[in-house]
Amino acid sequence: MARYLVFYGSYRRDRQGIRLARYLVERFGERGDHVELVDAQAVGLPMLDRMFKEYAEDDAPRAMADLAAKIVAADGFVFVTGEYNWGVQPGLKNLTDHFLEEWFWRPAAIASYSAGRLGGARANSQWHAILSEMGMAVVSSTLTVGQIGQALDADAQPTGEGGAALDKAFPRFASDLSWWAEAAREQRRRQAPPY
Repeated sequence: MARYLVFYGSYRRDRQGIRLARYLVERFGERGDHVELVDAQAVGLPMLDRMFKEYAEDDAPRAMADLAAKIVAADGFVFVTGEYNWGVQPGLKNLTDHFLEEWFWRPAAIASYSAGRLGGARANSQWHAILSEMGMAVVSSTLTVGQIGQALDADAQPTGEGGAALDKAFPRFASDLSWWAEAAREQRRRQAPPY
């Protein structure tokens, strides 16, 4: 099965979106995938000054170097994002921008959420362009979870209509990412990336 990193980027005090990140880690794990949650707040990278590649070898901060190695070893990524004023979360964007070539030639999927009905759809759409520009193949299946506090409980278990909709949408989302992860892994084995 695949090795995935699930990225979560909220720095807010009451982080309800962590429920969606934990839900995804659990569900991908149930499929047999190796999944790790990368919480931008816990990683604690500074505001972007120098990218990982701009440090001399063995000179980057330990957390940055460790994360770079995990990104390179992964088959694919899931970005879990809230929506701030019709835009992307600054914490997740900051973490993502510390790297570039590490992301290349791997698929990414986007799961967004909000307290309102739209489920972070605008940020979801913006992340598609950002991740594509950073060299990832962004899969077409996305998840949007509105009214996050009602769709997933404190233990990241689905509740109500929103939770049922999430459970129904997850298999296609996971299968889409899995197909692209396998395709990209096999292509990297056959042929070196063109740049």
